[in-house]
Amino acid sequence: MEKLKVNVTIDRPIGYKDSFGTIYPINYGYIAGVIGGEEEEQDAYILNATSDPLSHFIGVITAVIHRNDNNETKWVVIPEKSSITEKEILEQTHFIEQYFDSYIEML
Repeated sequence: MEKLKVNVTIDRPIGYKDSFGTIYPINYGYIAGVIGGEEEEQDAYILNATSDPLSHFIGVITAVIHRNDNNETKWVVIPEKSSITEKEILEQTHFIEQYFDSYIEML
């Protein structure tokens, strides 16, 4: 099955510090025009792409992180010709997902 390619607008690049003091070790953004579970644009973690801050990224959705304690989901987007394991996703998203009751659906 071919994975869906998406264009992610990065609004929290690597090094971004949020209002809680969390520093983002990965690029994080949203897919413009796709509405997610909280009636806002769909969020996406960019993994295995680069160690540099980005403003945009085109990649494929490889997994979805579902949160049991709210109706938000996070798409995991990686470079088109790469792969990632569930363990790697857990490790790379732990900085935020540790605060939620979430699980990963690999696509």
